[in-house]
Amino acid sequence: MEYIFDRITIDDKTLNGKPSIRGKRISVQTILEFLSAGETNEEILKQYPTLEEEDIKASLRFASELMNRNYVIKSVA
Repeated sequence: MEYIFDRITIDDKTLNGKPSIRGKRISVQTILEFLSAGETNEEILKQYPTLEEEDIKASLRFASELMNRNYVIKSVA
């Protein structure tokens, strides 16, 4: 299991390797989808009581770091 920012874990045995929150079965993607749908941090924390405010911040930081990379789109076939 690899830890990123002390809160995001990537483990091929949990959520098929999707980045998750502290090894829980809550994906970073889920947190980001709630935020993009307009949910507040408080609403997310109410739905997932094992989460902490820092988990949401770490999810946003993780997404921001991904956007800090260069990508090349190549055509296949």
